[in-house]
Amino acid sequence: MEQTSIFTNESNQPLPSRLRPRNLDEFVGQTHLIGEGKILRKLIEEDKISSLIFWGPPGVGKTTLASIIANKTNSSFINFSAVTSGIKEIKEVMTKAEQARKMGEKTIVFVDEIHRFNKAQQDAFLPFVEKGSIILIGATTENPSFEVNGALLSRCKVFVLQGLKTEDLVSLLKRAITDKRGFGSQRVNITDDQLEAVAKFANGDARNALSTLEMVVLNGDVNSNGEITVTDDTLEQCISKKSLLYDKNGEEHYNIISALHKSMRNSDPDAAVYWLARMLEAGEDPLYVARRITRFASEDVGLADPHALEIAVAAYQACHFIGMPECSVHLTQAVVYMSLAPKSNALYVAYETAKKDAIKELAEPVPLVIRNAPTKLMKELNYGKGYQYAHDTKEKLTNMQCLPESLHGKEYYRPTEQGLEAKYKAKLEKIKEWKKSH
Repeated sequence: MEQTSIFTNESNQPLPSRLRPRNLDEFVGQTHLIGEGKILRKLIEEDKISSLIFWGPPGVGKTTLASIIANKTNSSFINFSAVTSGIKEIKEVMTKAEQARKMGEKTIVFVDEIHRFNKAQQDAFLPFVEKGSIILIGATTENPSFEVNGALLSRCKVFVLQGLKTEDLVSLLKRAITDKRGFGSQRVNITDDQLEAVAKFANGDARNALSTLEMVVLNGDVNSNGEITVTDDTLEQCISKKSLLYDKNGEEHYNIISALHKSMRNSDPDAAVYWLARMLEAGEDPLYVARRITRFASEDVGLADPHALEIAVAAYQACHFIGMPECSVHLTQAVVYMSLAPKSNALYVAYETAKKDAIKELAEPVPLVIRNAPTKLMKELNYGKGYQYAHDTKEKLTNMQCLPESLHGKEYYRPTEQGLEAKYKAKLEKIKEWKKSH
């Protein structure tokens, strides 16, 4: 347990630690809290901090704000570890804080990851917060409504921090390139597009963004003059996720399952049954084949014939019950059914399109209107405000917007005219027309 120990800044520390903002002017993001004229900025600048909790995802500035408060305040500032400190240590610090209070001195206690404290440990803070012996600052990634003692929470103001925007992260990364605490003493060539790619990969997390930048720069190409150039290849290696094969039976295994899948897609039951036989007679696990057929039922048939999924799942269960060689006929039934069924990949396309937005774009928060609000705090933060219950309407429809604002109007599911999907397409068009008119 040390005073402000986590805020020391040494040259051998990782880039996120070296570049930690020293004041509010260097702080990036959270303008709703620390923008000019905002309440938290005033409290910090005027050194009038009261007990509060910073709640937000990792890497958005919770600990950094505590660091800035530590540098700004005239109070004694103590950093407390929620991982290593027990009730004994808490009471020792509280006793000293009470003595300081009697001498007219304030004590601010910062508890990172306060949600890791159990109820007994949180209760140990309560009497000292109540009588003003300490000012408590807690930081948490978890919803304080569920993770912080209700009595303690009621005595703290909760400030909600949000994931950083891409432009905020790009600004931070540019500073890291030019600041002497970062790479300012070196010549680093990195394009704006590359910086934006790092920012998007970080998904609102400044610590992640700076750590990734450090990895990218340290692995850049260095010429004879010591100049570092970040290549697209290096960047891709640092921000890409590798996909692993799920099976190691060799190329032919994948060739034949591909042949089965594409024969069904091409409505060729003869070819599909042949490739099925090739797999089963070679000793392939029938459950594996059944799983692939089940995938096909939604990927290539979908709502053009919803019954296809039922057939596929039934075939899987039959394989599980009786095994080979008897279950070969059940798989044949499923394969022939899939081959003859009307085809639609609308569900597959819908998910793949949505996945790209989910991975490549900054993760958007759930709109407040469709969040649940089981606690008082969440209601005060407007969770669920304006929610429209569809069952209360005559049409069982509302014009409520459920997508994030940046994706408003985006269409992922586009039904075809194949089979029964034509019916669902007509219904969807009526729903969209109703919403436009209302």
